[in-house]
Amino acid sequence: MTYKHFFAVILGSFLLIFLPAQIFGQTTPKTFVYGDLLPDAPELAARGEYAVGVQTLDLLNKNQLNILNYGKGGDSLYNRPLKIEVWYPANAVGTDLISYDEVMGQNGSPTRPIIPFTFLGRATRNSKPVSSAGSFPLVIVSHGYTGSRYLMTYLTENLASKGYVVVAIDHTEATFKDAAGFQSTLLNRSLDDLFVLNEIARMSKQADSFLNGLVDSDNSALIGYSMGGYGAINVVGAGYSPQASQLFGSITSGSKALEKRTIGNPEFQASIDHRIKVVVAFAPWGMQRGVWNAEGLAGIKIPSLFIAGSKDDISGYEDGTKAIYEGAVNSDRILLTYIDARHNTAPNPPPAEALEAGRPIDEYLRYADSVWDMRRINNINQHFVTAFLGIHLKGKEDYKPYLYLTEEAKMKVWPGFKPRTSIGLELDHQSAN
Repeated sequence: MTYKHFFAVILGSFLLIFLPAQIFGQTTPKTFVYGDLLPDAPELAARGEYAVGVQTLDLLNKNQLNILNYGKGGDSLYNRPLKIEVWYPANAVGTDLISYDEVMGQNGSPTRPIIPFTFLGRATRNSKPVSSAGSFPLVIVSHGYTGSRYLMTYLTENLASKGYVVVAIDHTEATFKDAAGFQSTLLNRSLDDLFVLNEIARMSKQADSFLNGLVDSDNSALIGYSMGGYGAINVVGAGYSPQASQLFGSITSGSKALEKRTIGNPEFQASIDHRIKVVVAFAPWGMQRGVWNAEGLAGIKIPSLFIAGSKDDISGYEDGTKAIYEGAVNSDRILLTYIDARHNTAPNPPPAEALEAGRPIDEYLRYADSVWDMRRINNINQHFVTAFLGIHLKGKEDYKPYLYLTEEAKMKVWPGFKPRTSIGLELDHQSAN
């Protein structure tokens, strides 16, 4: 080897090691943040035009029935705290990274201790809301049992970037941190949703609130996952069955509190809130347990989007979500099915900490699906929820081809999807009676 050849080899090695990869036509991989797009993400999964701000608020629903003390001689009423996270269109520049504080585990479980962890999102904490843009539709998000307000940040941030004010609830006594008796979730889930709707509406008129003039609560959507779906379906008109009330009584020493949310109860009928224009239910729990019957499901009279896995072993599919979809005969409704997926059609992907050796597998299975990549499920959810809310809350008629597929269209490349990427999905539509 000549001196010149030796020098060229050394110089080339130096350049490869020390100079930026972009010089050689390469890009340095960036951190994948929940909600980011995979190469095969459908069209409407992309974030919208707005930067996203986020704030945490503490609410207090006073004088609520303390069902966990029922029959034990304890206080019958308590002031029920609810922590909420609010994502909104903001004046921030770009998509700043934010760190969310979360936990894994479950309160009270000896095999699943509470372990704090953090994960990244794309929003700016306490950023100033956009000005001179008018008010935005409200979207309320309700997690499963157990869960948290951070369970679906891929979707909450995404919708806020598209011009929605998105409010996710920490349902007291149903989060990872404070999980308690299941009867609290059965009773309080729909009540929490309605209380939060009223509180956001109130704050939107308060001069000292950042929500003042920002949110249009008269044009709202409700999104629920699992037990969140159970509550959401009830809120929008599906009264619980007498069988559900009896089930509730059997685990609460005879309490009849759930009767106020059952079919035909005047208090329930009066609570159906016409500010809620649409509902999205991911794997809603309860149909297999007789929570609804035909009369109850017929009470849903607003457009609905149901999303489920065909092998859901928690809420059921044929006798679960699909049965709810088929029974909601007075709703113009969509059913999106992930073939061979189980229950987890809504959450963020598993955190890195859940993958560590020695960690209980339940921490991984709280988020993951054994067949589907959760990042892909997230992108598909972003796409279809964007289309659904856009049509019904923003009047985007041009979104209809993405959602209402003809039989002929289903045999071709689905609108908004890249070729060969709608495999494993079924999309069905039924008009209201």
